Amino acid sequence: MAKLKIALACQGGGSQTAFTAGALKTLCQARIGEAFDVVGISGTSGGAVCATLLWYSFMKGERPVWDRMMAFWKENTAQGPVEHAINKFIVDSVRMVNSGMMPTLQLSPSSPAMQSVMQFMTSGQRMGFSDFRGLLESHIDFAEIASWGTRVERPVLVLGAANVTSGALAKFASSKEPIRVEHVLASCAVPSIFPAVQIGADAYWDGLFSDNPPVEELIRPRTMGERNVPDEIWLIKINPTARAAVPVKPGDIVDRRNQLEGNISLFQQLGHLEMINDLILDDAFRPEFLARFDIKAPVRIPKSFQSDADKPYHIPCIEMPLELQELLDYEGKIDRSSHNIDRLIAEGEKAAALFLQQRAAAVAASSLREDETAGQAAA
Repeated sequence: MAKLKIALACQGGGSQTAFTAGALKTLCQARIGEAFDVVGISGTSGGAVCATLLWYSFMKGERPVWDRMMAFWKENTAQGPVEHAINKFIVDSVRMVNSGMMPTLQLSPSSPAMQSVMQFMTSGQRMGFSDFRGLLESHIDFAEIASWGTRVERPVLVLGAANVTSGALAKFASSKEPIRVEHVLASCAVPSIFPAVQIGADAYWDGLFSDNPPVEELIRPRTMGERNVPDEIWLIKINPTARAAVPVKPGDIVDRRNQLEGNISLFQQLGHLEMINDLILDDAFRPEFLARFDIKAPVRIPKSFQSDADKPYHIPCIEMPLELQELLDYEGKIDRSSHNIDRLIAEGEKAAALFLQQRAAAVAASSLREDETAGQAAA
């Protein structure tokens, strides 16, 4: 019996994507690569980092497949009193500015003044703490990736970014070109923190402005290959959908605005997929047309954002528990303290374990209903 094909989609959220790392670790520990056929992994910003590290390990056939990703997060976490002090100063300063308690100068991350400040703050510190590009390159051999070429092999990696000058939504896919460190950096280039990343004649900003994360691309045969279209998409979501109360304080407004910006492209993509699924369920496509793309049923997408939870293609996504979301704020996305990172990883592990339990229960219930229906038909 053929394995169910799944794709993993990782939303961005800075340091809060340590939650994603924990979730992916638990999924891999549950041996999803043996129970399922992992055909695609997508990500944006911090989600792009997690996705790329996991994809690289999959492609190299490493065991355990999550070790490289977790080693990255360990090295990226502040270590020792000096790094924790620098991290606390940065986080507290941004929090005071966003709360209106401290004025700030609007400086471009490309300006000499900002460059000098960042160099002074990180001078003499570990590469893992002060050099993001160097940290990525120490955990991923991009020269090796370049030697692989553009063969369509499972899983296919898709990263989201935004072209600053043209305004086009950019997708960097391993099936189209070798993944470069610049692709990951472009997906992570928050305009207020990092300069735009130049790739050829184009410059790119954070994928938050395009696809957070790429979802629709995961079902496109032109990107995935005709035999790699997933049966299910498992989404790891960082930004909360709802909020208990209307934000009033400046810091709360900044936080909620960032959450809405981080979700808008995702909701639009899921809405498009829901429409496509509705068309498939209503037999709007000829079977021979769907067969060309190895599509036999609707793609299963998270039910949390759809209007009809009774449709058969819905499954829950892996999302932060509400109690944790209420403890986090915008500044937490730049907080690399061991307390913050370790807590998020642990919460991601628990959320993924719960997801697998709920999915198994839903599959068992669905099978029981099918057996009952078949029995009634036979009678």
